[in-house]
Amino acid sequence: MVFSRLISLIKLLFIKDKELYVYVHSISGYYPGDIELYKLALVHRSKPVQLPDGRWANNERLEFLGDAVLDLVVADYLYEIYPGKHEGFLTSTRAKIVQRESLNRIGKALHIESHVSASPHSSSHNSYIAGNAVEAIVGAMYLDQGYHRTRRFIIDRLIKQHFDLNDLIKTEQNFKSRLIEWTQKYRITIEYELVDTYNDADNNPIFRTAVILGGIYAGDATGYSKKESHQGASKIVLERIKTDRIFREQVLSITTASN
Repeated sequence: MVFSRLISLIKLLFIKDKELYVYVHSISGYYPGDIELYKLALVHRSKPVQLPDGRWANNERLEFLGDAVLDLVVADYLYEIYPGKHEGFLTSTRAKIVQRESLNRIGKALHIESHVSASPHSSSHNSYIAGNAVEAIVGAMYLDQGYHRTRRFIIDRLIKQHFDLNDLIKTEQNFKSRLIEWTQKYRITIEYELVDTYNDADNNPIFRTAVILGGIYAGDATGYSKKESHQGASKIVLERIKTDRIFREQVLSITTASN
């Protein structure tokens, strides 16, 4: 271990991307093996780079991978530390940790945006550049360091340093989880249907998602990510269930009819 660290420090004297190398080590505790992965993780889609093979690339593929790894690690961790909690609790708590707003907050705390290559127009607060970059870094680390080191990074450096789980459990910010729990309670099917996508004035993608309860259209909302549009639509539907008695009875009648 000491010899490996020494080799990494010697490499640091000659490495071209010294600043990024030091940054990745400072946030993760690991010395990067393949620095190119982390460089790509910090390339926003608004400013793609050309790879040696001629292809243009950004961090969206790494973001996709990191999102999946985060979901798995957080689910695994919560399952381990809350052995007596039911599935709805675990789903809701995981969602609060991996939701875009939480990851964006972590990214800003890590000052990750100062390392991201993006066009000036993409610095809008709605574009979630920091949160997306966190997911991409997780994806890069998974490929570079493997699952176990990445798991340790997520738990020790992201969850434990940026969340108070006791306070998190008390909050009810995740409307999608709340709606799913409600549908599970009454045995109603729920679908999230992407009904439209378009770009805003700054060329940021907008997603419109509709919620379908038991085959009945319940509401829709837009967001700068699919997750954000899911949350917005869920919030609208929860409010409609609460205030629209006729709609609520219509949805609940589906359960009665199917029994």
